[in-house]
Amino acid sequence: MPSTTLASLTTLRLGGPAEHVLTISTPADWADAVRAIRHTNEQAPVVLGHGSNVIASDAGHPGTVVVMNTRGITATRVDDTTVNVTVQAGHPLTELTAWAAAEHLAGIECLAGIPGTVGAAPVQNAGAYGQQISDTLDHLTVWDWETDRMRTLPAEACQLQHRNSLFKTNPGRWTILAVTFHLIRSPAAPVVYQPLADELGVHIGTRPPVAEATSAVLANRHRRGLLLDAHGPDARQAGSVFLNPPVTTTQAAHWSTAGCPVHADSDGQLRASAGWLLEHVGYSPGHQVADGIRCSGQRALTLTAHDEATATGFAQALGELSARVESTTSIRLHPEPVLVGIWQ
Repeated sequence: MPSTTLASLTTLRLGGPAEHVLTISTPADWADAVRAIRHTNEQAPVVLGHGSNVIASDAGHPGTVVVMNTRGITATRVDDTTVNVTVQAGHPLTELTAWAAAEHLAGIECLAGIPGTVGAAPVQNAGAYGQQISDTLDHLTVWDWETDRMRTLPAEACQLQHRNSLFKTNPGRWTILAVTFHLIRSPAAPVVYQPLADELGVHIGTRPPVAEATSAVLANRHRRGLLLDAHGPDARQAGSVFLNPPVTTTQAAHWSTAGCPVHADSDGQLRASAGWLLEHVGYSPGHQVADGIRCSGQRALTLTAHDEATATGFAQALGELSARVESTTSIRLHPEPVLVGIWQ
């Protein structure tokens, strides 16, 4: 029987064979999965949701890959305005934001259109348009592989920062099983990004209805090429391949004068636009970066894979892009996708 490839589990469709693949469809499957993993003497598996932020090795993975496919939303009223919403880790984030909009619950509307699962979102502290997971995260239900037991981690224990968390800096210790948010029955959060304000036709600081904000976010992401295509030449991708890089006050002043968008993140760190920097040094939509690897047709910050592509070539392309930006601007770009499998 042929082995499952990591390529079949990731949106880039790159990657070699996985030795064992376990699909978790319901929370009740988890106990059996733990027993199966421990039977192989593994410490912890690689866990994938939709594989939308992953570069999987051509050599594959010699251990167990868990595909988290659990779904379900449970809402618990806290008071007249606050609702605690517990979501299974495999639930698509896009479906959660649509559900929250229909329920008029604010707090995650700007996350609409971000690909992947709810369980993957805290790992990156996923965010967009000035909103991020840490804004509304209450707690996580996790499996602790060091102690072999289920635990509850409050939001403050997760060390959520700009596209970073305890789970990213210390991989393998925990598997996220469910995520609980505290959402508010109110208008959406104040609009802080001009592109979203323009999409809505409102001023910065306006609080539109949640459903309107969600629709505007989706429309703006579509316009900017930020939605993951199911088909077409840009379908094989992992979204933005670089984080917006931190810059000094001096660098921010220089590059903003040159036209580069610069903003302060939730921690106050100034960050430049990685996409603008790539275009500044000569990469543009549709640019051929390497064999089988191109910038998407809509933006330089998304690389797409084609027939000749390999995971090794994709990772090398990221290094080349980062090196060109740094040699030209003295600003270093850091890759956003996570590497999975055996890398030589």
